[in-house]
This record gives sequence, structure tokens and C-alpha cells, in this order.
Amino acid sequence: AGNAGVIPPRPGFLQALREETKRAGALLIFDEVITGFRIAPGGAQQLYNVMPDITCLGKIVGGGLPVGAYGGPRSIMENVAPLGPVYQAGTLSGNPLAMAAGIATLRVLGRPGVYEELEDKARKLEKAFKEGAQEAGVPIWQNRVGSMLSTFFTEKEVWDYASAKTSDTARYARFFREMLSRGVYLAPSQFEAAFVSLAHSEEDLETTREAIRSAMKELP
Repeated sequence: AGNAGVIPPRPGFLQALREETKRAGALLIFDEVITGFRIAPGGAQQLYNVMPDITCLGKIVGGGLPVGAYGGPRSIMENVAPLGPVYQAGTLSGNPLAMAAGIATLRVLGRPGVYEELEDKARKLEKAFKEGAQEAGVPIWQNRVGSMLSTFFTEKEVWDYASAKTSDTARYARFFREMLSRGVYLAPSQFEAAFVSLAHSEEDLETTREAIRSAMKELP
């Protein structure tokens, strides 16, 4: 999950969903609005080797511009108009600007070594959070999947929404303000994921590392 912070699935969970939906004759739908093209070229389904029946994607396919997409096998998609009885339309469907930006983005992501670079940068940022918190004596739990990561201000392992809610949101708010005062803008909510971008330079990462180290020491 990425909408309560980064919460990786337990081993076997997604595979069990696939098996149970097949057994029940139900469709398995993956919401890859956050994970699509971000943690792997094929999203979470590629990373965890689980094939859903339908995949939903968001503005990543428009290079950040307003657009959404969904897809699946021909046997399902042929049920959608104009071939089938399920009507679907949208004001921004196929918007030329969004499609051009999306194609440009996917071309960049298709370059050799892109995901390895993202993994390396995210690993460095993850290490910076862990070391900064340890040095300051601040308890955190760090989750990361590819270029997505979350720092939960809790001593407990975060593996679902209930455990994420054990986080000290007041402490995170103080940390957010301390980081902002040092020129680093994080997500303002404890329950949002952070994303590492190809645009982040090594200098950016070092600046962030120093800010984390300093900001953590200001937390009571």
C-alpha cells in the first residue's frame, strides 16, 4: 500500500489473493496509481510476480498531467464500449498533451540503468533516515519498496494500517517543520509516501542527509 505510507505486502499475501479470486471466479484488480512504473517497469505486479486481471494507473502515464488508464486481457477489455456493453468515457480521455508527456516519460524510464539508479538513490536516503534517527535516539520504523519509502515515528513494525496508526504524528509534524526550515520539503502527513526521482542529484541527497541528521536532534 502507498496511501497510508509505504506498507509492503506480507510474503504470500498477493499470491493468496490471486488464488482466492481465481477460486471464487472474481476479478483481481490492482490499483497501481502509486506503484505503476515507479517501483518497476511493470509495477508491483512485476516486482511481486502476481498477474491481476485489471490494472489501474494514474497520472504517471501522463508524465504527471491529469490522466488515468486501466487495462487487462482482451477478453475483459472487449466488454468496454464501443465493442461491448460497458460504457466508459471521460473529459480528458486521450488528451494530446497528457499523452505526449506520458510517452516522453516512458521513454526516459526505458533507458538502461534507470531503475538501478532509482534503487541506489532510495537506498541512500533510507540509510540517511535510519542513521539520523539512531544517532539522535529517535525511534522510527522504515519501510521502502524501490524508490518509495516512509519513515514512521514508531518503535513497532509497520505492516498494516493499524500498526501505521501507532506512529507519533505530533513528532512527525515537528520533524516536518524542522526539515522545511532546512530547505527540504517532505510530505506534510505522516501517512504519505516519499518518492525518489531521477531529478534528485547526489548533492540533493547529501543536503537531505545533513538536514535529517540535524532535524532529528531537535526532536524531544
